[in-house]
Formats: sequence, structure tokens, C-alpha cells
Amino acid sequence: MRNKTVFLMLALLLSSALLSACGTSLAAQPVLAQGSEPTKRTINVTGTGKVTLTPDIAYVSIGVHTEGADAAEAVAANTSQSQKVVDALKTFKIDPKDIQTTNFSIYPQQQYDNEGKLQGTNYVVDNTVYVTLRNIDQLGELLDAVVKAGSNSINSIQFDVADREAALSEARQLAVENAQKQAEELASAAGVTLGQVLSINSSSASAPIPMYDYRAGMGGAAVAESAVPVSVGQLIITLDVYMSYEIQ
Repeated sequence: MRNKTVFLMLALLLSSALLSACGTSLAAQPVLAQGSEPTKRTINVTGTGKVTLTPDIAYVSIGVHTEGADAAEAVAANTSQSQKVVDALKTFKIDPKDIQTTNFSIYPQQQYDNEGKLQGTNYVVDNTVYVTLRNIDQLGELLDAVVKAGSNSINSIQFDVADREAALSEARQLAVENAQKQAEELASAAGVTLGQVLSINSSSASAPIPMYDYRAGMGGAAVAESAVPVSVGQLIITLDVYMSYEIQ
């Protein structure tokens, strides 16, 4: 009887050990979340599209700078000179909405001699208008006219294109084609098959604007004899797209 009892106890201990081992084995197996998919292999590329345009619009900052010992007289002189400039602009049939005053300022400027002694005070007056010229072929004549009328502070000229939509569409198409070509070349080099497009994003288009600087104080005699020579140049619209392709 005693031997039978010992045998039963040993059998129970052995069964418990086997069950514990099986439980440990099952717990060690990884369990995938329901509905999860393996991570997709991808090829990521950046495509660039560039379109060259000829500017058809110009933005010009035109100013009148005067100085005088009396503030009121300096303002009066500036006003008279500025009105002549505006009258010169009107001869080019520029829409009033395309002529905007962007600055009018007056401030004292102390005058000193060579020994640093104060000699008096001058009052400086600046009046600046921002002009949108839609007939860009008139730009040289316009600069000549406003300088003759009294403008002595032309800070800069910016060139632009009034309508960029067609150019932007072309740049997007070129950028996508460039990205596709890169992805195909990478897939071929890596010995894999290119799959479908998983994502695509584009950046804002950038258009560098060439600048033309001219100050009436430099070479003023030359512009008095002929229209100011102006090189319009070209604009380049650049657009990038970021594309991700699946590797099959």
C-alpha cells in the first residue's frame, strides 16, 4: 500500500512538471496583433522640376530725397518734386492702384565741421512710392522720365510673372517624372521590382527674382540723354516632390 502511494505522488509531480514546461513554451511564442501587417519595404526619392519664364511685370521703388535748413521748406520742396515724379508716372497710363506710397519721413540731421563743432541742423525728407509696371517694355523709358522729373532715389527693381499657374503645372509634371526616373534607376541597381506609389508630397514653388539696382546719383548725366538700359533676364520656378514607392 505504501509503495502504491509513493508511486501516485511521483506520477503527480511528473505531470505537474510537464504542464509547467508546456506553459513556458507557449508563453515564449510571439503573438501577432490581430490584423497587423509586416512593414513594407520602400524606396523614397525627391524629384525636382524647373521651368524658365520671361518676366512680364516689374515692381519699382521710386523716391525723392531732399534736405533743407528749415523743416517746412524741406517738406515743400520735396512735395513739389514728388508731384512732378507722379505726373511723369501718369504719362505711362499706370493704374492709380498700382502706385502706392510706402514711405514718407522727415528727420533732423546735425551738421559738423572738420573739427567736430556743430554748425547747424538740416532736415531730411524722403517720399517713396512703389510702382507696379505691367507693360514691362516701358521700364527703361519710365526710369528715364522719373529721373528727369526729380526722382533721385530709385532703390531697386524686381521682376515677376503675373500668371504662374501654367508654369507651376509644368513644374509639377517635370518633378514627378524626375522622381519616377530616380526610383526606377534605384530599383534596377538594387535588383528589386518597383511597386505602387505609397505617398507623394510637394513643396512650395520658389522663384528667384533677379534684382536691378540703380541710383540716380550715379551716372545721372548719362540717363538724361537716353532711356535707362534694363536687362529683364529670366525667372526660374523650382518645385520639389517627395515620393515613396513600395518594393515588391
